Amino acid sequence: MPDAHRPLWTAPEIALAVGGRIEGGSFEASGVAYNSREIVPGDLFVALKGARDGHEFAAGAFASGAVGALVERPVDGGPCIVVPDTLKALEALGAAARDRAPHVRRGAVTGSVGKTSVTQAIKAGLDLAGPAHSSIKSYNNHIGVPLTLARMHPSVERAVFEIGMNAPGEIAPLSKMVLPHAACITTVGPVHIEGFSDGEAGVAREKAAIFEGLGPGGVAVVNGDNPWRDLLRSAALKAGGRISTFGSEIGHDARLIDFAPGPDGARVTAEIRGRTHVFPLKQSGFHWGLNSLAVILMLEALDVPVETALAALADFQPLAGRGQTRRVTVPGGAFTLIDESYNANPLSMRAGFQSLGARTPAPGGRRVVVLTDMLELGDQARALHAGLADVIEAAGIEVVHAAGPQMRWLHQAVAPERRGEWRETAADLAEIADDLVRPNDIVMVKGSNGSRASLVAAALANLGADLERRHGLNDAMGSV
Repeated sequence: MPDAHRPLWTAPEIALAVGGRIEGGSFEASGVAYNSREIVPGDLFVALKGARDGHEFAAGAFASGAVGALVERPVDGGPCIVVPDTLKALEALGAAARDRAPHVRRGAVTGSVGKTSVTQAIKAGLDLAGPAHSSIKSYNNHIGVPLTLARMHPSVERAVFEIGMNAPGEIAPLSKMVLPHAACITTVGPVHIEGFSDGEAGVAREKAAIFEGLGPGGVAVVNGDNPWRDLLRSAALKAGGRISTFGSEIGHDARLIDFAPGPDGARVTAEIRGRTHVFPLKQSGFHWGLNSLAVILMLEALDVPVETALAALADFQPLAGRGQTRRVTVPGGAFTLIDESYNANPLSMRAGFQSLGARTPAPGGRRVVVLTDMLELGDQARALHAGLADVIEAAGIEVVHAAGPQMRWLHQAVAPERRGEWRETAADLAEIADDLVRPNDIVMVKGSNGSRASLVAAALANLGADLERRHGLNDAMGSV
């Protein structure tokens, strides 16, 4: 096993990997970054060209502690490795990190819903099993995947990578870059469909392309409940993969028997390869029933025992904007806020409504949703937004507040007795946050990141702080 204390990269290693020349002296890097605002001392700064030319920020990167820069032209401030194309050099550096550590078991995750949370839950299990590495945030595109590879220290034993897409042809090259030993598709649904002429079928084929990176005998983890399962299985078999399925029907390698949400999470009953397991989760969303099984099968494929997987799942906290729950104090009591503001699509909306419907408010409270537009749905946007009304009614949700031109279609479609406030933008809705809730409510905020649902979630979360400030002001005035 390589020495964990050795530097991540030396300048000669980088130059050899990317075919570049060293100018200004040698260095040793402990990290890799392309955003100059995220530089920590010891990083290699990669000057990529995008909306802005990264070379313009090299001086700032060096001032923040970068020890070297990967550039297309020499820059001031520190030593450089000069290459013809920095993005291609980053890809080469990622491939070199992979090739120099053949002992590392690698996993890859994609899906229309849940890929970031599932990736991080897998990482939690990998951490319990030994030194591990993973994507951070949602680093899942043509920059994030090679960057994550380039950051992989050769001393780790296992790694997991998130792979995403916005348009056709993006997933296969990234999977072939990672060359995973196991790959998972959490689910397929109507997400990013405006980029595909045949809609969801195109999304399914694109997601299935993650299996193109599998080597012979690699494990393909497939959602057996998904309508596109046959397409996914066919793609995995074509790639030479061994298929593991999760779902709710008899015959799956991991079968969901029961999912029981509660105020602090949920209890899952599942059969894993013929053995029944009952385990807790800190997540209460119904989609986490199947997500947890995907995590278990991926960890199994990466040589992590099921007992370790269950221990990791029991401690895994919801990620920011992806189901975090808190109590917020307001005049007369408190309400429960479920923050699902990071992302949204028809699949995750339905799962969220189902989860909220399973919860019982305290006396006087209501089940409330605060929703902003789902994006990238193309010409199906109106139908997919309005179509959520039936799910909301079936879940027993009493109040629907909404923001955005597309959510207006839903707002008009729900029954009048459920219809709360609607505003043109999330910012407008955030301004009236204290009118949206009352004590004992259970409130879920959900919307696409680009429609800024997080503004409403933050405004609701801050109602308690605003109350404390008002009380503090009144106390101060009373003591004058």
